[in-house]
Amino acid sequence: MDKPPPQHPDPGETTPALESTAALLGLVRSGDRPARERLFARYLPRLQRWASGRLPARARGPADTDDLVQITLLKALEKVEGFEPRHEGAFLAYLRQILLNQIRDEIRRAGRRPQTTEVDDQLAGGEASPLEEAIGADLLHRYEEALERLTEREREAILLRIEMDCTYRELAEAMESPSENAARMFVTRALVKLAEGMHEQG
Repeated sequence: MDKPPPQHPDPGETTPALESTAALLGLVRSGDRPARERLFARYLPRLQRWASGRLPARARGPADTDDLVQITLLKALEKVEGFEPRHEGAFLAYLRQILLNQIRDEIRRAGRRPQTTEVDDQLAGGEASPLEEAIGADLLHRYEEALERLTEREREAILLRIEMDCTYRELAEAMESPSENAARMFVTRALVKLAEGMHEQG
């Protein structure tokens, strides 16, 4: 009895869970539009969750947080030719930095806009973002400063685990760590180092 011919998957229907970010980026570089959409779908929800609460009320208006997330992904894809994905986690950390810059730019633009309405006057008192109100602007500033002094790998581990809420399994895969336990221990050591850095500034 003859065997049935092998089934070749449609290139546009690759299973997302089995597709690495590096592979997706390679396809995007070659002009593969479905790959570009899959990359958007993979990172959009996580970036939206991360950005929630980071934009002060005063800065909301012409652009809201979801707009900034969309702009971030578009900017990242515009520069995809120059990005070298060393591992999965590096791309998410890269997106986080672009989005953080977008939020800071939007806050600066909002500071230059004249207040012309009663609503603006009411919002002017809300200069701090919900995140700053929750933990304090000084603590957030010390966190960002200490984070910058870590090694790139330590910084990525904290961003993925603490800010992006990745599981240790996801973290191990994203950073090519040998195991979940190894990823957990690495995050713990990085957090101790981060806390020491924040304490030195206090």
